[in-house]
Amino acid sequence: MKESLFHYVWQHRLFFTDGLCTTEGERIEIIDVGKYNTDAGPDFFNSKVKIGSTLWAGNVEIHIQSSDWERHLHHQDKAYNNVVLHVVEKADKPVRRMDGALIPQLELKFSTEIHQNYQSLVTNQQWVPCAQKIDKVPAVFIQSWKNALLSERLEQKTASINSLLISSNNHWEEAFYITLARNFGFGINSQVFEMLAKSLPLQALAKHKDDLIAIEAMLFGQADLLYSESEDEYMVMLCREYQFYKSKFSLIPIDGSQWKLLRLRPDNFPHVRIAQFASLIHQSSKLFSKIVDNPDITYLSQVLQCEPSDYWHTHYHFGTATKFKSKKLGLQSIHLLIINTVVPFLFCYSINRNDEQLKERALQLLEQLPAEKNGVITNWSALNIVSDSAADSQALLQLKKEYCENKKCLRCRIGHKLLTLPISSNL
Repeated sequence: MKESLFHYVWQHRLFFTDGLCTTEGERIEIIDVGKYNTDAGPDFFNSKVKIGSTLWAGNVEIHIQSSDWERHLHHQDKAYNNVVLHVVEKADKPVRRMDGALIPQLELKFSTEIHQNYQSLVTNQQWVPCAQKIDKVPAVFIQSWKNALLSERLEQKTASINSLLISSNNHWEEAFYITLARNFGFGINSQVFEMLAKSLPLQALAKHKDDLIAIEAMLFGQADLLYSESEDEYMVMLCREYQFYKSKFSLIPIDGSQWKLLRLRPDNFPHVRIAQFASLIHQSSKLFSKIVDNPDITYLSQVLQCEPSDYWHTHYHFGTATKFKSKKLGLQSIHLLIINTVVPFLFCYSINRNDEQLKERALQLLEQLPAEKNGVITNWSALNIVSDSAADSQALLQLKKEYCENKKCLRCRIGHKLLTLPISSNL
C-alpha cells in the first residue's frame, strides 16, 4: 500500500474511529488531524489528539511500517521531536525521539473498499484512470471541480507571467510580447518562439515598427531562417536588412535547427507564423495597454487580426512559390491567443492592481469564447464530459495534465468521490 493513500485517509478522516487505541492500549481521540505538510518535516502539522486523559498538540508522522521511522533517520532529526503520534499500517517496532522518549503509535484501520478503489484507479491503463467510472459522479459535482481547476490553471499562468515580469524589470509590454510570441508557436514551436522573442527585445522592434521589412528581417534573422546565398530575392533583401539591425542592436540569433516542421500543416509552418507575428507587431503599438483598456471580445478579435506581407500568400517558406492562399490569421487561432495570452495577462494584471472588475472581465472572456478543439477535449466529450466554453476546456486541460497524466487521483475531487463509493456502486 502506498504511503500517499495513508496520508489521504488520515487527512479526510476516512479511518474507523471506534475503539482507537495506541499499540500500548491507551485510548485515542482524534480531535484535529492537522494541516497536511507538502514540504520537508512531519506529514501533518498542528494536530490535536487526546491520548488517555492527556490532550496533545503537535505533529503527526505517517508510515506504512514503524521501522520506516529509523529508515528515514527521523530519530536523528530534531524536526521530528514534536511528533505526538506515529500513524502506521503495521507497528513492527517502537519509535523514539532524539532524546530517547517513546512516541505513541496508532495502527490505522479503514475500509478495504477504499484501498480496492484506489488500486483500481492507479493501475488503470485507459486514457484517464476513471474512464469507466466517471459516469457515477454527478454533473453538478464535476462542474464545481471545473470551476476550481480553471482558477488553478490561471494561477499557474500568473506565476509564469510574474517570473517574466521579474526578468523584464516589471515591463508589462515586454512580458506580454514574449508570451504572445510563445503562443504564436501554437504548441509544437512554442518554446522556440519564446526563445526568439527573448533574443530580440521589443524595444528594437518598436524603434522600427513602421517598417514591416525591418521587423521581418529582425524576426527571421533572429530565428536563424535567413541564408544570404539563396536565389530568393526576398530572402536576400531580408538578409541584407538583418545584417544592419544585427550590428545596430548587437543581436545574437537562436539556433534555427530547433524549429519543427514535421507533421505540421503548412499553415502552421514557423515561417508563416513569424510573418503573421511580424505583421501584428507592425500594426500595433503598446498592445497590452490597449487590451487592458478595452477587454472586449469583438475588439480583441480585431486588434489581434493580422495578415502577412504579400510574399507569404504564395509561400509557406522561403523559395518555392505555391498557389495563392491567404495567410490571414484565422479566427480559431485568434481565440487561442486570447485564451492563452490575453486572459492570463488580464487576470495577472487584475491581481497586481487589485482590480476585481478586470478579473471578472477576464473570466467572462473565457465564458464567451467557444471551447478549444483538440484531442484532449474530444476524448473528454467521449466520456460525456462536455465543454460549453473555453472556461470548460481550459479546466479540462488542467485536469488531464496535472491530475490524470500523473495519476494524482488522491488530489482530484472526482478521484475522491470514486474512492469513497461502495464497491458495488463503483463497478
